[in-house]
Amino acid sequence: MRSRTGAWAFLLSGWMGMGLVAGSPAAALPEAPGSGALFVRGPNGGAWSMAPTLETDVALAVTGPLVRARVVQRFYNASDQWLEGVYVFPLPESAAVDHLDMTVGDRVIEGQIEEREAAKRIYERARSAGHKTALIEQERPNVFTTSLANIGPGEEIEVAIEYQEVLRWDDAGFRLSFPLVVGPRYIPGAPIVPATHAGTGAGAGWARATDVVPDAPRITPWVSHPQDGPIHPVRLRVELDAGLPLALVESPSHVVAIEKLGSGRRRVVMGDYADRDFVLEWRPEPSEETRTAIFSEAAPGGAHVLLMVMPPAAQEAKQPRLDREVVFVVDVSGSMSGPSIEQARRALLFALGRLDPTDRFNIVRFNHETHALFEGAVLAGADALETARHFVETLHADGGTEMLPALELALGADTGLAPVRQVVFVTDGSVGNEQELFGAIDRSLGRSRLFTVGIGSAPNGHFMSGAAKRGRGTHTYIVNPAETDQKMGALFRKLEQPVLADLEVDWDEAAEMWPVRVPDLYVGEPIVLAAKVERIHGEVAIRGRRAGDPFEWSQPLEVGEAGRGIGVLWARRKIASLLESQGRGADVSAVRAAVVAVALDHHLVSKFTSLVAVDVTPTRPAAEGLSQSALPTNLPAGWNAAKVGGVLPATATPGPWLRTLGLALLVLGTLLLIRKRFAIS
Repeated sequence: MRSRTGAWAFLLSGWMGMGLVAGSPAAALPEAPGSGALFVRGPNGGAWSMAPTLETDVALAVTGPLVRARVVQRFYNASDQWLEGVYVFPLPESAAVDHLDMTVGDRVIEGQIEEREAAKRIYERARSAGHKTALIEQERPNVFTTSLANIGPGEEIEVAIEYQEVLRWDDAGFRLSFPLVVGPRYIPGAPIVPATHAGTGAGAGWARATDVVPDAPRITPWVSHPQDGPIHPVRLRVELDAGLPLALVESPSHVVAIEKLGSGRRRVVMGDYADRDFVLEWRPEPSEETRTAIFSEAAPGGAHVLLMVMPPAAQEAKQPRLDREVVFVVDVSGSMSGPSIEQARRALLFALGRLDPTDRFNIVRFNHETHALFEGAVLAGADALETARHFVETLHADGGTEMLPALELALGADTGLAPVRQVVFVTDGSVGNEQELFGAIDRSLGRSRLFTVGIGSAPNGHFMSGAAKRGRGTHTYIVNPAETDQKMGALFRKLEQPVLADLEVDWDEAAEMWPVRVPDLYVGEPIVLAAKVERIHGEVAIRGRRAGDPFEWSQPLEVGEAGRGIGVLWARRKIASLLESQGRGADVSAVRAAVVAVALDHHLVSKFTSLVAVDVTPTRPAAEGLSQSALPTNLPAGWNAAKVGGVLPATATPGPWLRTLGLALLVLGTLLLIRKRFAIS
C-alpha cells in the first residue's frame, strides 16, 4: 500500500510539473520571451502578462565628506494591462532620504512627507481612484520600498528619490558604498501568520512574519533565478570633489571609467546590473598634520554644524601594544558559501598570524548551530595556533543563520585574564532580527569591544555598523579577496592600539549634539560630530584620554565652510539616537512622537514617516482592473542559489525545467505502478 501511495505521489508531482494540474502556477505561465522576463497575474486571477521592468540611474555628488544623491527608478509597462509595481531596494544605512519626485510624461509631481499610516491611506485612495501615485517607505535604515500604482499599458514612469549622507573615513581614506541588492535574509522565530502568502505587492515577500521579525514579508523580496539572467540594469555616476589632492581613486567592486578633472576632482562612471554593492575608495595625499573639516548651514533659530577631525597617520606607530583576549566569530551559514567563505577563511588566517604568544584567543563558528573551538580562550602558542588554522581551513558554509547564540557565547565568555577583550565578528549580516541582536549586545557587552567584518558582495550595512556602534568598536568591509590582507591589516592596527576613550565635547555656544554620548574612537578613525547651535561663534573642544595620557583638540567654528544638507544629516542622527533609546527603556510612544516631529520638520523618511506623491489627474478607466507585482531582485553576486532555497519567485518562468522534472516523475511513478502490479500478480 505504501509503495502504491508513493507511486501515485510521483505521478501527481509529475502532472504538476508538466502543467496539467489546474491552479498550478506553472500551468498558466507563458514562455519567457528573453532573459530575466517576469510575469504577473491579472486582476481577479486573470491571464498572465509581463510585469514592469526596472532601470536605475544613480547620480552621486561628493563634496568633502558630504554626499548628495539622486536615485531615479524607471518603471516600464510592456504589457496590455494596468499595473502596480512594488520594489524593495537598499540604500546606505546612514542615508537621510528627504525628497521624492514622480515624473509622468512632461509632468513632475513632488512628494510630500506624511506619517506612515496617513501616507499609506493617501496612496491606497489614489490607487483605487485610478490616479498615478508613488509611495516610499522605510523598512530598515538601509531597506526601502517603492510602490507605484496605475502604470498604463506601454507607459514609462520615473520615481526619483534624493538623500544626504556623511562618508566614513577609514584606513587613511574615504569609502563610498552604494548598495544595489537586498540579499535573502535568515528569519528566526515562530510564524505568526498562515503558511500561504496572501496577495501581492509590499508585504508579499518569500518569508512569513514571525514573533521575532514581524515585518519579515516586507524585507524579503523574491529572488530572480540566476539561470534567467540578470535583471535591473544600473547606471551610476560619481562627481567627486575631495577638497584635497588625491593620491588614489579606485573601485574594488566594479570596472569603472575614471576621468581626472583636477588634483582633487574626479568623474567616475559605472554600468552594470543590481547584483552587488558599488564601492568607491579614495585617499588624499599623506599628511603628518591633524586635518579638520567644519561645515555649517543656517537653520531657523541658529545653525547646523558638521565637524570632522582626522588624526595624522604617524600617530599610530607611537602607541604601545596591550595583551588582548580575542574571540573570532565566523558565520558559516548557507549565504556565506562560495567566495564569501573563502574570504572569511583568509581573513581569519590573517588574524591568527597577528596574534602574539601572550594573547589569548578562541574561535566560534555558527550556522543553525554554534560551536567553539576551545572550551575557553587559550594562549596563542604554536600548538593552539596550528589547531586553529586547521579548524579554519576546513570551514564550509551551509544551513541557517542563528546568530544570537553565537553572539551571546562570545560576549559572555570573558576570562578576565587580559587587559583588553575584543570580539571580531565575520559575517555577511544576512539576518532580519537586527533589533534582537542589538538588544543582546546592549545586555551582554560588559568590558568587551565588538568589531564587525562585512563579507561578500552585499553585506547588511545596518547590522555591521549598528553592532559595532553598540559594541563600542568599529567595522570594516571586504569586497573581494584581493583586499583581504589590506582590510584586516587596517582593522588589526586598530585592535592593537589603545582607543581614544572618555571623550567629552565642549561648545562655547549652547548646542544640541547627536549622538549625545561620544563613543570610543580608534586610531586612524576621525571624530565626526553633528550639532545644532544658536550661532556660529566661539570654539568647539574635544577632550579625552589616549593610552592613559590626556588628549585635547579645539577649533574655532568661524573657520568652517558653507555646506548644504547638514540640517538633514543632523536630523537623521537625532532620529537614529531616539530609536536606539527604545532599547534602553525609553517610552515607545514618546520616542515615536519625537521621531515624527523631527522627520516632518526636516521632510525625512523614517520608521514612522513616508513620502507620497499623487498625480491629481486620474488615468486608469474605472472599468479596467489593476494587476499587482512585487518585483524580485537579483541573487547577490557570488551567492550559491542552491544554498538559499525557497526564495526564488513564483513569477519566474521555469517552464522548461518543470516540464523536464515532471516528465521524469511521471516515468518514475509509472514504473513503480507497473512493478507493483507485477509483484501482486
